[in-house]
Amino acid sequence: MNIIKARKIAFDYLKMDEEGKVESRSRAVDDVDLDVQAGDFVAILGHNGSGKSTLAKHINAILLPTEGTLFVDGKDTKDESKLWEIRQTAGMVFQNPDNQIIGTIVDEDVGFGPENMGVPQQEIWERVEKSLKAVGMWEYRSHSPNKLSGGQKQRVAIAGVVAMRPKCIVLDEPTAMLDPNGRKEVIRTVHELNQKEHVTVLLITHYMEEVIQADKVIVMDQGKIVMQGTPREVFSHVEELKSYRLDVPQATLVAHELKKAGLDLPDGILSNEELVDALQKLNAC
Repeated sequence: MNIIKARKIAFDYLKMDEEGKVESRSRAVDDVDLDVQAGDFVAILGHNGSGKSTLAKHINAILLPTEGTLFVDGKDTKDESKLWEIRQTAGMVFQNPDNQIIGTIVDEDVGFGPENMGVPQQEIWERVEKSLKAVGMWEYRSHSPNKLSGGQKQRVAIAGVVAMRPKCIVLDEPTAMLDPNGRKEVIRTVHELNQKEHVTVLLITHYMEEVIQADKVIVMDQGKIVMQGTPREVFSHVEELKSYRLDVPQATLVAHELKKAGLDLPDGILSNEELVDALQKLNAC
């Protein structure tokens, strides 16, 4: 079952003159079809300005399509009467966790969303406990968010979204401001939520190693979806990805260069382990 279904959606950013008239328009998303199955982990790649973040904001109805339709769990995002339900279904996590954390204590911050939803007090604290445990932050429940590392803050921000029990979480470059350890913490947390809690995940990122274990990878350029498939299928096209100004995982690039040099290696190698295994098999022949 599709939890997200977009048909021919487009979005224009408008530049207004001093009199409030449209001076110019810039198309950020252009004729996009998108199907995301419930429980999937989907990664969306693209260089800056490719439209991936604009597309992400449509899924939470922060932006509405200029053209076309987008359904979240069967609800049209243009239907104002369904806006609250849509935002409960699809939670957003942004680049900077400081923009989402508003409480002075971790558990109070995580409980803020459910409290605004009118959840009974006892259930709020049950959700807070479960959400913080799910992201590995329960032991920090009484800490001030200001004293946490970047990766820990981002996990608290994710817990705050999880506590609202969304069916889907959209993460817009959640590791962009983190160091390598923080990035690993957050991505591991997101994968665990997907696998254990069956939360649908859309991850917007420009770190190729973060998408290796995704169910599906979508590549955007100039507002359009230009490639999609499994990570192995997409990363088999190294030269095409380079034409969209994107990198590939390090092991994929090494394998690609070795193959160009004449070694008989398979396409779509994703990890160091796969590369070592392929080279050992080649050596044994």
